[in-house]
Amino acid sequence: MNTSGDRLKALLRECHLTASDFAANRRVTPQHVNNWFKRGIPMARLDEIAELLCVNSRWLRTGEGVKHPGLASSNDETSPAQVPGQHKPAAADDIEVPLYNESLHPDGSGKTRVVRMPDCTVRLSCSTLQALDVSPDQAICAPMIGNSMAHRIQDGSTVAIDRSLTQIVDGEIYALEQDGMLRIRYVYRLPGNGLRLRCHSSREYPDEVFNAVQVQAQQIRILGWVFWWSTLNSRRPRVPCTLDE
Repeated sequence: MNTSGDRLKALLRECHLTASDFAANRRVTPQHVNNWFKRGIPMARLDEIAELLCVNSRWLRTGEGVKHPGLASSNDETSPAQVPGQHKPAAADDIEVPLYNESLHPDGSGKTRVVRMPDCTVRLSCSTLQALDVSPDQAICAPMIGNSMAHRIQDGSTVAIDRSLTQIVDGEIYALEQDGMLRIRYVYRLPGNGLRLRCHSSREYPDEVFNAVQVQAQQIRILGWVFWWSTLNSRRPRVPCTLDE
């Protein structure tokens, strides 16, 4: 990767964001993003995009230095030696948790399944996990797919899930797998082991009700309780004028 555009393209791939999704989030056209891929990111937007994607702006611009904020440079002789293939947390208070996502089933049926993404992790704060009594070995992350939970959780956000909490507490947000699809929903219990799934945008997406037979037939399983999410701001504020000092 020789240009900032190459690095941007790779970062969006790591975050499972399409160029169109990223363009919509930044309120630019997909052609703008494609131009950035080819010609590099404009200097005026480097810091903004670097902060959004949690990388150092210097690395994004030149490819030099440390990729993620807080990481010691691999060329720093004072930094401790690292075992190849291992990632050093960004800070002592951070841990890396595995990322899960939908992936095509290998049987060629065209269906998806929810699996762990190889070599993909997300950094979370240990203090956040401790505050919510989440065991680090039970935490995983996944992307929010679609706008069914907007405006609370935006499309493309990352959510963190506690796999140990699969017992349903009515009205809490859970990650679930339904016939191979990854879904983030408010979940409610119904008599007879049924389920009610509710979106945040309930006017656009009516509640879905499943009886026990349908839950089993559609292979609905609770992956865990959603305890954290990173929601991107949908727009950059417009400054009406510049004040002279």
